[in-house]
Amino acid sequence: MLSTFTMSILLGIFTFILILISIFLVLLVLMQKAKDGGMGAALGGGMTEAAFGADTDNMLSKLTINMTIAFFVLAFLLYLGHIYQRAHTDTGAGSSLPTIEAPATMDAPVPAGGTTE
Repeated sequence: MLSTFTMSILLGIFTFILILISIFLVLLVLMQKAKDGGMGAALGGGMTEAAFGADTDNMLSKLTINMTIAFFVLAFLLYLGHIYQRAHTDTGAGSSLPTIEAPATMDAPVPAGGTTE
């Protein structure tokens, strides 16, 4: 069983990796050439052929699929990690939620005449 400190460090590292994968995935999609020459061509999608060779469409599509799978698997593992961390936190002192007590109930005020009719 992992301590909460170790688990929070692991979740932080995995979150950083997820952010890096997200940025890489956005750049990877922008590098691909669109079939109709849309936004990918406007942002330099044709430059990948000059830089990486003529058969980059197949390589980029495979890399996009693999990075997408890695993104979703890592996002799901982070979700499970947060559930694990929440379930195994100490519910004693130092809990993340404060304890709120209900206010004391007050009786109805007595009218100035002294009768309660």
